[in-house]
Amino acid sequence: MIRYILNRQTIVNKQNILKKSCQYLLNINNKCKIHYKDNKDIEWSHSYEHPLWTKEQLKNIKITHYQPTCISDKITLNLVKIMRSLFDYFAGFKYGIIDENKYLNRIIFLETIAGVPGMVAGMVRHLDSLRTMKKDNGWINVLLEEATNERMHLLSFLEIKKPSFLFRCSVIICQGIFFNSFFLLYLLNPKQCHRFVGYIEEEAVKTYTQLLQDIEDNKLPMFTHLKAPVLAINYWKLSKEAIFKDLILMVRADEANHRIVNHTLANLKSSDINPFSIKKD
Repeated sequence: MIRYILNRQTIVNKQNILKKSCQYLLNINNKCKIHYKDNKDIEWSHSYEHPLWTKEQLKNIKITHYQPTCISDKITLNLVKIMRSLFDYFAGFKYGIIDENKYLNRIIFLETIAGVPGMVAGMVRHLDSLRTMKKDNGWINVLLEEATNERMHLLSFLEIKKPSFLFRCSVIICQGIFFNSFFLLYLLNPKQCHRFVGYIEEEAVKTYTQLLQDIEDNKLPMFTHLKAPVLAINYWKLSKEAIFKDLILMVRADEANHRIVNHTLANLKSSDINPFSIKKD
């Protein structure tokens, strides 16, 4: 009888504890609950500070080129040129009419790949910092911000067009190949990987500059008065009346910034302080 009473009391105590725990979690849930009708109503916040470009900076973006200084740079540059030529062909920029659909397919695909290098480089340096138990001297955050920025480019364009199933499959295949290849190469020669990204960003600036010129020349009428997505307006702190051209100007400025950053990092030693980092991590 005594054992029964003790067991019964234990069960009651556990039930009371469980009730209190559930009530506590319910109170937390009520405090943290987000009420919204649609995902588009949410103004997402971002952990990484992103530079806000001025009108003067946006206007002064130029097509530049880093001249190779060694055989490795020349090989990297030629590889990028071959990749650009092949991609122009498969994206339909070597034949037929270049319309809004071709441009969107091109930039969406490119942005799915462009977000890989920063994340891979940041991951490798993060693991190196953990393994060696040393500071990274400001590289990791800059690289991860670059990856985040490229992802925001992608998400912005996805608000305008949704890719097909086959398009998504091709992205999965290409991302798998590129991620693993870049990861191995970064372990072997990180400086040359940054040079590669620098040359890739040079091509990105060319692409977005040509897109802006085509919009100015009225070759892409659908883009002329197309409103910028809300996500892009919130991320780049654009005006509520911002249009597609304003988005492209911001994206081009980002790519020009990545171009400078990666060419600079390619000239530094892995142990050097990253000059683009506000503070050492």
